[in-house]
Amino acid sequence: MRLTSYIIKFFDQYLPHIKGCSLNTIRSYRDTISIFLPFAAGHHRIKIDSLKLEHLTTNLILEFLNQLESSRTNTAKTRNQRLAVLKSFAKMVRFMSPEEQKLTDAILAIPQKRSQRKLIGFLYPQEIYQIFNIVKMTQKDGFRNYTLLHLLYDTGARATEIATL
Repeated sequence: MRLTSYIIKFFDQYLPHIKGCSLNTIRSYRDTISIFLPFAAGHHRIKIDSLKLEHLTTNLILEFLNQLESSRTNTAKTRNQRLAVLKSFAKMVRFMSPEEQKLTDAILAIPQKRSQRKLIGFLYPQEIYQIFNIVKMTQKDGFRNYTLLHLLYDTGARATEIATL
């Protein structure tokens, strides 16, 4: 079966109705597919309309992911997001065409690339006290700001939690 038929089902039926994805998620997935299809067609030296499901191989996907990092200078995090889109597509193919399980299982077995997580910064107590001292109590909102800062510091609550309070 032609790959374009599966892609139409992916965006028209699977993502919005079966998975219930948001419009922003669908747009993000669309962007990945719009990058992947020309790469796959160029790799096989055929037109995009001529791509078949059998053209999707793990080697093709790995080359696509490597090209993202080398040519487009994407980070590992972006690479993993693009891989997640292709895996979601493979899940849809497996759902709609169980006879393609061997192909989809191979795609789903592609591991994500590990990346460093950013450390969460923190302030030392003397730095917190400097922030407390900067608040001008003589201003109209000074006492309120001072109280909010102390509440955040003393409770360890998130800003959103304080806002809902």
